[in-house]
Amino acid sequence: MTDTAYDALRSYIESTSDIPDALTAARRDAEEFGLSVPDEMTGQLLATLAASTASGKSTGAVAVTPAAGVIGMYILRGLGKRGTLTCIDPEVEHQTQARSVFRQAGFAPSRVRFLPSRPLDVMSRLAAGSYQLVYAEVPPVELPAIVNAAWPLLTPGGTLVLADSLLDATLADDSRRDRATAAAREADEIARSLEGALVTRLPLGAGMTLITRR
Repeated sequence: MTDTAYDALRSYIESTSDIPDALTAARRDAEEFGLSVPDEMTGQLLATLAASTASGKSTGAVAVTPAAGVIGMYILRGLGKRGTLTCIDPEVEHQTQARSVFRQAGFAPSRVRFLPSRPLDVMSRLAAGSYQLVYAEVPPVELPAIVNAAWPLLTPGGTLVLADSLLDATLADDSRRDRATAAAREADEIARSLEGALVTRLPLGAGMTLITRR
């Protein structure tokens, strides 16, 4: 697909999608903070993944990202009515904005928990095998540790989403030996070595990795 065709397809999807006012506001807030956010196509994928194992049961998801307002909107739209979302980010201001967005969208406060902490400091305290979706947007150097911390949290059929984990394909450049690229390669190798994992890598953002527990 050419770049022109891709841009046209993305524009069509965005123009024909039902985008709530609260989500538009969340994107605007993220822009003001200088945060990167996924496009509508990626957001719809997150909603689908959140919905894929909901089946009316109480389910949970985790969003490790400074842009929790945007990411959380997509995930909450996909979760079942009793599904809950845990947002992890050390910046309280980001989480305050996300709380406001979810309230504007009509989601009950009881459906979202905010942990204003470094992700790797608190993920080990979350209940193992309790989450159908974990979304992680972290610096490349933290990717290996995030994979190891998030994998035990997934229910059977649950998926770990690593945003921008393939670094625009620089992983394939053998001449790149910087710390960030080395860590992203390590995370990719860990993902593919996990027992019972189905790994899918997609050209979304800078390259997205989905790791699903069979």
